[in-house]
Amino acid sequence: MAQASDDPIPTVTAYQPVPLAMRAAVRRAYGGPDQVTIETVPRPEPGAGEVLVRVRAAGLDRATLHLLTGLPYLARLALGVRRPTRAILGQQVAGEVVAVGAGDVPFAVGARVFGTAASGSFAEYAVATPARLAATPAEVTDVDAATIGVSGVTAGEAVLRRGQVQAGQRVLVLGASGAVGSFAVQLAAHLGAQVTGVCSGAKLEFVRGLGARHVADYRTTALADLGGGFDLIVDIGGNRRVSVLRAALAPAGRLVIVGGEGGGPMLGGIQRNLVASVADRFTARHLEWFFGETTTAGCAELGSLIAEGTVSPAIDRRVGLDGVVGVIEAMQRGELRGQAVVVP
Repeated sequence: MAQASDDPIPTVTAYQPVPLAMRAAVRRAYGGPDQVTIETVPRPEPGAGEVLVRVRAAGLDRATLHLLTGLPYLARLALGVRRPTRAILGQQVAGEVVAVGAGDVPFAVGARVFGTAASGSFAEYAVATPARLAATPAEVTDVDAATIGVSGVTAGEAVLRRGQVQAGQRVLVLGASGAVGSFAVQLAAHLGAQVTGVCSGAKLEFVRGLGARHVADYRTTALADLGGGFDLIVDIGGNRRVSVLRAALAPAGRLVIVGGEGGGPMLGGIQRNLVASVADRFTARHLEWFFGETTTAGCAELGSLIAEGTVSPAIDRRVGLDGVVGVIEAMQRGELRGQAVVVP
């Protein structure tokens, strides 16, 4: 199992004056990490029903790459067609509430919270909506909590709800060493499944340490060589055809495709996802896909599991804002085991 961070748990008891400016990781055009600069920018103001969070930690998830590059192009319908509508990078956040907007807000100033930020989390402050936040358990550090909002919640959705994992089942996790995969392996193993984790050769022992009974190098091992008959395949990597994945399932097995990785620059993995939706109509096996969505309930569920010691976030490294470009480049190169966390 991954090692949880040993940071002290902060106790927030007093309101601190909030500055009008802050440092943040900013990009104003689509492209690679070279588009990212660390700048001093105006601090965002919480609107009605929103909260302002002093960011203590912000997890780097793979969706940040899509936000940075604007790929696939289809995503730009939501992100901004010609240029990003949101300049500050980052989604996952953990910290404390320092101001609240007008209206009924369930978090008071001083409350420790985690989830995702609306204004970008690679910054000293971020605005968030309470529907995408949960209260941070007293036993959980901000660094650990910052891995949950996207990565932990998505893994929980894939394994606990859509995967419906039961003890003794055979579960295959493709992309087992990443931010979502490292949670998925732990969750399935905790439920008593026999987990096979597929990743790069350099990370095999890391994935075994998460609880996988079997591990395989995706570069040298074909899916057919893993024996087939899987009750659940969680595909995070996006590198295999739906027909190949379906053939590896048990007669009543389930395929859960996470996100839209792989594919071409226009549609990305969406085309493969649509193939799965069509194929699902013509087989006894269950084929589905989804995009992760941060909710208070999903955050609270994973936060409780971490507080209990059932799962532990796999944190490869922690960096300050000046290290954001470096960890994004490391993720692009496939170097990270689990995920990186930015501590502004």
